[in-house]
Amino acid sequence: MKPITIQTDYITLGQFLKLADCIATGGQAKSFLQETKILVNGEPENRRGKKLVHNDKIQVEGCGEFQVVRS
Repeated sequence: MKPITIQTDYITLGQFLKLADCIATGGQAKSFLQETKILVNGEPENRRGKKLVHNDKIQVEGCGEFQVVRS
């Protein structure tokens, strides 16, 4: 599980996908979320505005498993 470090209280799922190198630009988030299976803490998620906070676990099909860590 790869840690993704944030400096703020939360990060949106769309921003997270870019930070985790699953997508190249923020504009790709909407279509990527429609086409790719993503689990946040074991629950399916497809909203790019979903707020992710410290210790959330994200599984992205074809990209890997991540954990949000606040520094």
